[in-house]
Amino acid sequence: MDGEVLTDQETAVYDRQIRVWGVDAQRRLSKSRVLVIGMTGVVAELCKNIVLAGIGNLTLMDDTSVTAEASSANFLILAEESNHKGKSIAEVCRESLRDFNPMVHVSVEKGSVKDLSANFLDNFDAVVLGRASVIVKKQVNEMCRKRPQRIAFYSVDCRGSCGEIFVDLQNHTYTQKNQEDVVASQICFPSLEESMSVRWSSLPRKTTKLYFALRIIEEFEQAEGRQPGHVSSADLESVLSLQKKLCEEQGLSESRIPDILLERILDAGTRELPPVCAILGGILGQEVIKAMSCKGDPIKNFFFFDVMDGKGIIEDISNQDKS
Repeated sequence: MDGEVLTDQETAVYDRQIRVWGVDAQRRLSKSRVLVIGMTGVVAELCKNIVLAGIGNLTLMDDTSVTAEASSANFLILAEESNHKGKSIAEVCRESLRDFNPMVHVSVEKGSVKDLSANFLDNFDAVVLGRASVIVKKQVNEMCRKRPQRIAFYSVDCRGSCGEIFVDLQNHTYTQKNQEDVVASQICFPSLEESMSVRWSSLPRKTTKLYFALRIIEEFEQAEGRQPGHVSSADLESVLSLQKKLCEEQGLSESRIPDILLERILDAGTRELPPVCAILGGILGQEVIKAMSCKGDPIKNFFFFDVMDGKGIIEDISNQDKS
């Protein structure tokens, strides 16, 4: 959307949500530019949600080819294999997303996360990173933070029956309803590097075990030079040794992280369960919409979901002295 006013067509199409969050919020949303990197199943759900909501511009980056595993979780990859020949996952997903909302400009950027330049990021208001190593997540997050304009950063990963979302909006100003009044609020977010530097023993006792388990798996993948999710239950013995080492360093009892949870994440490998993708993608879509429209309380700063207990958990993993 180039102008400052919604067109008659936009007002008609988005009438229901305008009644919920107002014209100003819809206008900001319709001017927003979002880059997504890595078209996993959960990222596909996110894209569908923000396209239907009327995001202004969506750019997809994923040069990988369509595989049977990718199509099992990514509903944007249609069954007709003849349509996939010579196309990347991003190109296939673009065609499907255009059918959801022709008013949203959906484009494909060639390359991978390794090709990202700081200047290129200046074209966007938000960056969403799908499955990536912890090193890459930290690097992209820091690139967003160093740009002259504020760029929201999100990372998301589904590991079989569970997954997590990380949010960094830096210094974010938004409006929220307080009884009958609309009030402006501000919230400060830590970077991923800052969050992960918080000592485990300093976190509240009720902190979800999934946070610690995923950090151990990521540490194992990094130490072994593995791509995210390229693990299996055969790695359990090595992961348990690493768990013991990290828990000793972090002052946390090993009993806080059940062996069966680590084994379940390892066994999942790169698989994504579509129902879990739908839940995580729904939550992440809601968060991107809230941030781009500057309307509503954002999640600070992690969201976790596990099918085994069926609960979504928000955790504020930050240095409380700086918050």
